[in-house]
Amino acid sequence: MTLHARHRGFFRLIAPVLGVWLFVCASVPAQINRGLPEEMRGLEVEQKLGDQIPLDANFVDERGRNVTLADYFKGERPVVLVLNYFRCPSLCGLLLNHLTDRMKEMNAISNWLPGTQFDVLAVSFEPLEGPQFAAAKKRSYVLELGKSEAEQGLHFLTGEKADIDRLRHAVGYPIRWNSERQEWIHPSAIMVCTPNGVISRYLSGLDYDAQTLRLSLVEASQGKTGSVWDKVFLTCYVYYSHEGRYVPYAMGIMRVGGAVTVLLLGGFVLILRRMEAARRRAAGISGGLTGGDAPHAPHPEGK
Repeated sequence: MTLHARHRGFFRLIAPVLGVWLFVCASVPAQINRGLPEEMRGLEVEQKLGDQIPLDANFVDERGRNVTLADYFKGERPVVLVLNYFRCPSLCGLLLNHLTDRMKEMNAISNWLPGTQFDVLAVSFEPLEGPQFAAAKKRSYVLELGKSEAEQGLHFLTGEKADIDRLRHAVGYPIRWNSERQEWIHPSAIMVCTPNGVISRYLSGLDYDAQTLRLSLVEASQGKTGSVWDKVFLTCYVYYSHEGRYVPYAMGIMRVGGAVTVLLLGGFVLILRRMEAARRRAAGISGGLTGGDAPHAPHPEGK
């Protein structure tokens, strides 16, 4: 086979890979600008990415013990932070239900559970609620998750108004009391924090999927959680807050694609060199045997 023919075969081999790569680069979706209901005007979350939450803020856990936020940010695992109130008649339950469903999917796909790869910290912003409400809410979601071992990673806190407000303001989470309906109006959002309590990602609404949650935790973990493939995926994808998910990132894909192309070309050149060396060795052996070095049978007169 000639070198030109080998090149044609190699490029036929990598053409599908390059085609998929170019297709993904061209498929970055447009951002969507969703409107807000009238009652939610002025209650948009102010994203404070990279800010530190107040680890010295005091709360009470579901067992009635005095704790600080620092007790849940020990540099080991990323934390999903949820602000709600436990007697909420509508949105809070939907928010926690959606999070629970996504955690079920992560467990089914990747065997991830709270308390192992990450923690969940639900904090009530209603100062009138006490640990009895937190304990009831925790029991219900441990049962809903269906994994008793996840209990160690699910935490429900209540506290005083001053500490609640410190945390809310730190993460940019506004609330408003509706006296007519006798309930709090608030955004639908969760925060993903690093193991040291730095805000890494906001996931808004009720439409984020399990992959987005998982990748947000991998990104926030600072290398402590996730596989090698997760990190490669994050190189190729970027989080679009308006989309609420990770979408293809052209420059990242080009970097990874370029590295893969270099590896493929390097492997191809190495294979060609080895094939050429083998051909030359075979030609040398053949030439030696036909060029006078091959043994001859003795001449009859020499006997």
